[in-house]
Amino acid sequence: MNNLRTVADVLEKSSRPLLCGHIMPDGDSLGSVLALGMGLQSVGKEVTIVSSDPLPDLYRFLPGIDEIVVGSVPDRKYDLLVVVDCSVPERLGSTITPTVDSGLPVVVIDHHVNDQPFGHHNYVRSSAAATGEIIMELLELLGVSINLDIAINLYTAIVTDTGSFRFENTTPETHSKAAELVKFGVPVSRLSNLIFGEQPLKSIRLLEAALNSLEVSDCGRIAWISIDRDKIDALGAEDQHIEGLISYPRKIKGVELAISFRELDKQKVKVSFRSKYTVDVNFLAKKFGGGGHVRASGCTIQGTLQEVKEVVLKEAQEIFRGC
Repeated sequence: MNNLRTVADVLEKSSRPLLCGHIMPDGDSLGSVLALGMGLQSVGKEVTIVSSDPLPDLYRFLPGIDEIVVGSVPDRKYDLLVVVDCSVPERLGSTITPTVDSGLPVVVIDHHVNDQPFGHHNYVRSSAAATGEIIMELLELLGVSINLDIAINLYTAIVTDTGSFRFENTTPETHSKAAELVKFGVPVSRLSNLIFGEQPLKSIRLLEAALNSLEVSDCGRIAWISIDRDKIDALGAEDQHIEGLISYPRKIKGVELAISFRELDKQKVKVSFRSKYTVDVNFLAKKFGGGGHVRASGCTIQGTLQEVKEVVLKEAQEIFRGC
C-alpha cells in the first residue's frame, strides 16, 4: 500500500489522466472525483471524467457535473487511470473495465475496507469517513488552491457519506475538514436541503412500498424491507430513488441490523446492510462476495428474491443466537 505522497507524485507526473468512480454513483464518489478533477485541471492537467452509470438527479447541483462523460470512454490518449471511492474492479462497470485491462497504470484512492485493491498504486484508508477527506488532503499535497466549486464537491462527499455527520464513521477530523470547507463559502443550509430535505414523488411512493414490506425478527434485533422489480418499474424509479430507504428499518428502536433486498431482475438481488453499534456488516457482506464498511455494506446475489432473502436472513440470524 502506498502513502498519499506517493500517489501525489504519480499524479504530478501525469498529463492526461482519466478519472472515474464506482457504479451507481453517490455523493462521495461524485463529489470526490469532481473535486480531484478540478484540482488537477487547475495545475495544468488534461482531465477526463467518466461514469459507467447515469448520474443521479439528486446531485445535478454539483459544480462540473455536466463535464462527466456517461456510458463511454472518449477516444483519447490517456497516461493514467485514477479510480476514486472504489477499490474492486467489479464496481467499475462495463464502461471502465476494458480500460483497466488495457495496461494503463492505475491509481486507486478509497476508504472502503479492502485488503487487495487492484491498482498499481493504491491508497485505501478505511478510517476516513469519506473518500472526500482523502481527496482534500491529496489536493493540498498537489499544491491546489481550493475554491468554492471544489469546496462544494468535497463538502457534499463528506456530508453524504456521514449521513450529515450522524454516522459512527464521523470523527473530529471530519468536522475539522468540513469546517475548513465552509470557510470557502459553502452554502451549508442550501446543500442540506438539496441533499436531505427534498425527494421526488417516486421516492415517496417507493418508501410506501418498502414500509409495506417491512418485517422484524421475533427477537426485534433484525429488520428488513423488500422491493421487487415490478414495483420499481411500475413507478419508473431508478437507483437514485431507492437510496436511503434502508435507513427506515434501521431507525426502529431495538433493531441492530437492517437489511434491504432490491430485485435487480428475476434472478439477481441487491442486498444492503446497515448496523448501529455492534454488528460488522462488512463481514456479513463478504460471505456473499460483497463488502464495504463495518456499519454499511452490500452485495449482489444470484437467485430469486425469496431465495436470497432466505439465505441472507439465515446468516443474519446466526449473528444473534436465538434470534
